[in-house]
Amino acid sequence: MGSEVAELKKLVESLSKEVTRLAGEIKKLHFKYGYYLDKCLYQEVVDLFADNPDTFVEFIGGRYRGREGVQRLYVGRFAGNFVKGRNGPVHGFLLDHAQMQDIIDMTPDGNHAKGRFRALMSAGTHKSIQDTHPRGFVQWWEGGIYENEYIKENGVWKIWKLKYFPFWHADFARGWSNKEIGEFIPLDTKKYPESPLGPDEIVEQLMLWPDTRVVPFHYPHPVTGKMVKEDDLRAPEYGKDVSTALPALTLAETVKKL
Repeated sequence: MGSEVAELKKLVESLSKEVTRLAGEIKKLHFKYGYYLDKCLYQEVVDLFADNPDTFVEFIGGRYRGREGVQRLYVGRFAGNFVKGRNGPVHGFLLDHAQMQDIIDMTPDGNHAKGRFRALMSAGTHKSIQDTHPRGFVQWWEGGIYENEYIKENGVWKIWKLKYFPFWHADFARGWSNKEIGEFIPLDTKKYPESPLGPDEIVEQLMLWPDTRVVPFHYPHPVTGKMVKEDDLRAPEYGKDVSTALPALTLAETVKKL
């Protein structure tokens, strides 16, 4: 009996180490995504995604489906707008995405994982390129949350479903308190192919500062085992009842009726 208990303890310890190792692989994958993104290496970013029909990226009101949609977003839209279509940085353009506060959970089958990360972006142009870069002279901050899913494909971990909620932006000089509604990012209103670089779907939910709703957590509370109540994810105006606030955000794949 004692030997069986000892063997079980060894097995549990081994499995615990394996879960930790796998979580470390997911962390490295996402951090590498951030490093490639920093330097506008968009083809390397696309290659991190699974070649799976359910692969997608959610970004600013749009969902880009499959590797084709992912390519359209990063290589077509981002590379086209920021670096005039090249793969890699251009002189004088800053786009750093610090990735932090990682929470990673593995599924029991060991082939899927979920991860929550925080991004803090510092971006802009140097004054020496203000007359040649389409963004002109600009400096801005951005903060966002990722709630992602990952999949092991042919033995390699890849990004499967990336949901990015960039919920605040700020001009460097004026700060986030002075941000105008709708400033910085145009919202998607037309789908591909009507919009050649548009998303495959327009999503139902959208949040941008000063919206302070909670991006839902994929995990329960570590002590109580409960999920955060839906009303507690909402953000009413100060002193007003929660019923007056916008509905809670969801991690479900919503689609807006146009």
